[in-house]
Parts: sequence; structure tokens; C-alpha cells
Amino acid sequence: MLGNVFTIPIVVPGTLAANITVTFVLPVDCQLIHVSANGSNANDGKLSIGKIGTLEAYLTSAAIGDSDTPVEFDRTDFVGDQFPHITAGTLINVGLDFDGAGGTATANFTCVLTFLEG
Repeated sequence: MLGNVFTIPIVVPGTLAANITVTFVLPVDCQLIHVSANGSNANDGKLSIGKIGTLEAYLTSAAIGDSDTPVEFDRTDFVGDQFPHITAGTLINVGLDFDGAGGTATANFTCVLTFLEG
């Protein structure tokens, strides 16, 4: 692997009562190479990751892990079975449907996104 690997952790404590959205800008060109996500309970949370503006999706409505056991997502889970290439300055949106449209709400949501610079 060439380039630097870096992570962005997202942690939301407590039992969620609504969907959440986390938005950030990446300062360098990179690829999203891995995501892990879970809640501390048996839950129906669904994770989506994408680019704001063009509504380009990288990961869509993926079930997160239960009971502190993360589900991992990599190349074959991303849209198009490819690592998304993201240019510097891109606004990224990480969204969680906290209860998967009416199921059990997620508690203590944790998500870690891993990027490869370049």
C-alpha cells in the first residue's frame, strides 16, 4: 500500500431517538478502504456513506453490528465493488437510520472509517 492510512472515528453515546448525520471534509485525496460499525445492543441500525452535492453513494443502507460486535465493510460492500476515490475538499456524509425504519433503536453507536491517502 502506498500513502498514509488514517481513520475517522464516530461515537454517539446513549440510545438514539432519531437518525444521525455526521458531515466532514477530507483534506487530501484518498480512498475509503474499510468501515466498521456497531451498536452496543441488538439493533436495526442502517448505515449509509456518501458524497454531498452529487448524492453519490459509497455505502447504502447497510446493517450495522449488534451487541458491540462490529460489522466490517470493504471493497466488495461499496457501491460498484470498488474503493471510492475521494478528492480533497469533498464533503462526506455518514448517516445512520437509528432504527432501520421502525425496528429497535441503536444504542452507543460506533463507526470507524479507514482511508488511504493518495
